[in-house]
Formats: sequence, C-alpha cells, structure tokens
Amino acid sequence: MLSGRRLDLLEPSPLDIEIGDIAHGLARVARWNGQTKGAHAFSVAQHSVLVERLVVELSPRLSREARLMALLHDSPEYVVGDLISPFKAAVGINYKALEDRLQAAIHLRFGLPAQVPAALKTLFKRADHLSAFYEATQLAGFEEPEARRLFGAPPQRLQGALKTPRLAPLSTADAQELFLGRFQRLYAH
Repeated sequence: MLSGRRLDLLEPSPLDIEIGDIAHGLARVARWNGQTKGAHAFSVAQHSVLVERLVVELSPRLSREARLMALLHDSPEYVVGDLISPFKAAVGINYKALEDRLQAAIHLRFGLPAQVPAALKTLFKRADHLSAFYEATQLAGFEEPEARRLFGAPPQRLQGALKTPRLAPLSTADAQELFLGRFQRLYAH
C-alpha cells in the first residue's frame, strides 16, 4: 500500500489497514467499469458516500457507528476492485469469504463490530440498490423503467428535487477528499 503497509489478502490484519489507503484505492476504482458519462469515472469512493447518505435518508436515527459501517460497506474494493456478483461466482474461489475477512479487519481497525448485524446489512443493501438506480439513470445510460426493474424504485419520500441526489463524477483527488472528509466526520465523534 502507499502507506507502506503490507496487506495479506488471505489473512488481513487490522494493523495493516489505513484509511488513507482505503480512500486512495476507492477513489480510483470505477463503478460500472468506467462506463459512465462525464470526464471522470464515478468512483466507489463517491458511491460509498452516497450510500451512507441514502442510509440516513432511509433510517434517520441511525447511530454514528452504523453510518460509518455504511460508508465502509464496499471498503474491501480498495484492494480487490469492484467486481459484479456473477463474475465473483465464476472466479472459482470463495470470493465472498475473502471479502468478508477483509471487511472484518477493516471494521476492527476502526473500532466497529467485525460483522454487520443482519438488519443493517438489509438496510445497506437497500441503499446500495437505490444508489445503483441513481447511478444507472443519471450516469450509465439506463432508462428509468429498466433501472426500476433491476434495482427497484426510490421510495416516494426520497423522490423530488430536494431529495434526489444529483450525481457528477469527480476527479480521483476530489473523490478521495470527499470520502476522507466524510470518514473523519463520522469517526471523530
């Protein structure tokens, strides 16, 4: 890692996890394999910040800890990339177990439970699908009916000019700064 840490992907240690490495990597991993509108790719760092925002919209009374877990929901992708689920299954190893071990190490590094409680996993998945809907319709060229069929429609209370996020891909430096800033606000309290 750029921090100088050596991360064993098969047996990751929380001691080898640095938020700067996570932010740096996620800002450089493109959602939709880079097939989005704009001068820059929409990064996993931006996606993570959006998911945390949507989690709060869906469940406003969440704890700081739950919001931090939402922000870090895709954090293993800083070293393994953003692979679609069918490809993960085709790789031939237990990819999900590898991601889960890395996620647990990341959580432990920042004082979070190693495993995300089931109710929060469900909430995070809903926010992840909402993010995919907005990304698909605003950046990846999907028509709304197709995006609704694949990802579900946003709840009525999240629709409208004030609630619908307006997505614009950022440069890697700006995406990294956005992610780090959000992390610092959640982690510092």
